[in-house]
Amino acid sequence: MEKDKILENVLQEFRALAAIPRPSGHEKAVSDYLKAHLQKMGLTVVQDEKNNIIADLPAVPGKENVPRVILQGHMDMVCVAAPGVSYDPLRDPIELVVRDGILSAEGTSLGADDGIGVAIILHVLSHAEEHGPLRAIFTVDEERGMTGAIHLNKKYLEDAAYMINCDSEKLDELCVGCAGGVDLTFSRTMKLVDPEGKKAWKLSVNGLAGGHSGEAAGAGRANAIRLLALCFSALSEAGVSFSLASFTGGKAKNAIAAEAEAVFLSETAEEELRAIFAEKREIFRHTYNAADPDIEVTLESASLPKKSFASEDAADLLRLLRVFHTGVYQMSASMPGLVETSANLGMVNMEGSEVEISFYPRSNVEEKLHDFCRMAKDLAELTGFALHIGTIAPAWDEDRDNPLADTIVELFARQMEKPMKVETIHAGLECGWFYRKNPRMKFVSVGVTTHDIHSPKESLELSTVAPLAKLLLSTVKKLAER
Repeated sequence: MEKDKILENVLQEFRALAAIPRPSGHEKAVSDYLKAHLQKMGLTVVQDEKNNIIADLPAVPGKENVPRVILQGHMDMVCVAAPGVSYDPLRDPIELVVRDGILSAEGTSLGADDGIGVAIILHVLSHAEEHGPLRAIFTVDEERGMTGAIHLNKKYLEDAAYMINCDSEKLDELCVGCAGGVDLTFSRTMKLVDPEGKKAWKLSVNGLAGGHSGEAAGAGRANAIRLLALCFSALSEAGVSFSLASFTGGKAKNAIAAEAEAVFLSETAEEELRAIFAEKREIFRHTYNAADPDIEVTLESASLPKKSFASEDAADLLRLLRVFHTGVYQMSASMPGLVETSANLGMVNMEGSEVEISFYPRSNVEEKLHDFCRMAKDLAELTGFALHIGTIAPAWDEDRDNPLADTIVELFARQMEKPMKVETIHAGLECGWFYRKNPRMKFVSVGVTTHDIHSPKESLELSTVAPLAKLLLSTVKKLAER
């Protein structure tokens, strides 16, 4: 019964968040909601200029001098929808579905990353009985650029001893380190010309698994953007003349592109085109058989575009998309089984004649990110694209002298009657930025068990919600005894 009450309380908090559209960069509404909700709960709340929320819960009497504990999560989410699903991430709520103990969404990403972390923190703040000073920090824009964490005033971190980030994805794994990353954005104004030919086609690559580009980096999944570029290589290799009019794909920099499409013109017979793409589809399916068995390459008639790309501009675009390596670059030599360095071709967007490409490398070794930046400069120069290099997000190095981690591992084993794994992950967490602001603080990251985040298949195991909430309540109580 206790677990049921905890689960229902957390889900009540999560339903309220799911009803508020909150893609990265558009968090004002959810930030306002959290501010009002926390004030109603009796906390002292600050909403900073970036819409981060900082909320303080005073210690219970007698525990005022206990070291402060920060509970932290991010309020934004990656918004993606399955093909054919009508969904406006700026207007539409997430439609929740509960089936057989699994929480998911109707045709879209769920937003459990990190809505469920925020919901559990809200539960802990309203149900903690024995605790020292507690602070909740809810940041914005974690998924897109971690700008909330970057701009958070360090005064909110300097008076705390411990931070528990609630943005991990397995109940029985305690995260004590993560990868860094860097946004590499390629852009170009394409020269447009009158289209050559009178027959236009739309070529689509879809049916891919997609997923989080860090957590799923080692799964061997295909990237739809790169596969689509390879389809046009197949046309050239077959001697087929074509002109390219558009090319788009992907939904987020840190989500493996699950679909992409292009419009092109060619006078080649339909039967020949279909034969080329059918052969390419079988090659893709054979190549990615275990990880992406349902790859589709679809050809259909399209309306004749008013303009197409100049041939050399189109060639440069396709060259760049083909040369990007996606997925794993290097495995860790010191931690067997850990992906050390990877990269993701996240998005190709077009607006008029402007093309923008998002490429996102990750690494647990910062120098490898600098190597990517140097490589990107060469690629941009060779293909005629402009390049914007974002701020390198720091990796969070494992701290082996971490009493917070020791406490949680001990409490987990007592509560769950099994050991908790201690892991470094190949994904980005805000802890790297927070560590830069207060290197004396001890950090961990925890979470419920989720699957296929950053995809329309995202789901959450409901049986892991109450145990995590209880673990956090036990942890703040234990830390207050010191």
